[in-house]
Amino acid sequence: MLKKNIPNAITCANLFSGCIGIVFAFKGNLETAAYFVILSGIFDFFDGMVARLLNVKSAIGKDLDSLADMVSFGFLPGVIMFQLLKASDYSSEYLPYLGFIITIFSALRLAKFNNDARQTEDFIGLNTPMNTLFICSLPFIAADYPQIISSSILLIAIIAITSFLLVSEIKIFSLKFSDLSWAKNKIKFIFLILSAILIAFLKFAAIPFVLVLYIALSVLHFRGATANNKI
Repeated sequence: MLKKNIPNAITCANLFSGCIGIVFAFKGNLETAAYFVILSGIFDFFDGMVARLLNVKSAIGKDLDSLADMVSFGFLPGVIMFQLLKASDYSSEYLPYLGFIITIFSALRLAKFNNDARQTEDFIGLNTPMNTLFICSLPFIAADYPQIISSSILLIAIIAITSFLLVSEIKIFSLKFSDLSWAKNKIKFIFLILSAILIAFLKFAAIPFVLVLYIALSVLHFRGATANNKI
């Protein structure tokens, strides 16, 4: 009985971290909120891995995972974008609420994932943790480039682009490993190595480049796989 609940406990830790991050985000402490997003992402990575290792995957665990992700990677990035728009050069007091469009499309993304048989191993559309990590990098970038992030037009463009990516038909490889073999996970290792190099040099400012790299490698990877299957 205890073994069965270990993955769910890790998922609840993801949810708890997301709740704390939301509190900090509403207080305007976006950098601390971002660190709790990272913590949520770590828990989200390991809950499924532990469930597979213990062979205790369940429908309840899947639903709980989506509910936790909705808080940590749906509502939280919406709050962060709300605060960024609030601090931008906006001219309407209602404009910051557009940040919650990210929350809406994250919900659509998670609902689509739970009911799409094509997404058992990889993703169709950008996954919510990666999108949230990108949104959370913006306050750090604003510290060095305030003139860029203070633009409400740019922030609205980011909302539109990321919302589209969340529900798009672009196939994205999953970063969850079934084993550590190079042959099966070559694209994942390449992505992680290149991402680590970017982050080492650029810190949080590297995240937008990591996102572009993730999508570009996914497109190349699956286009190559399709071409090989036709041969």
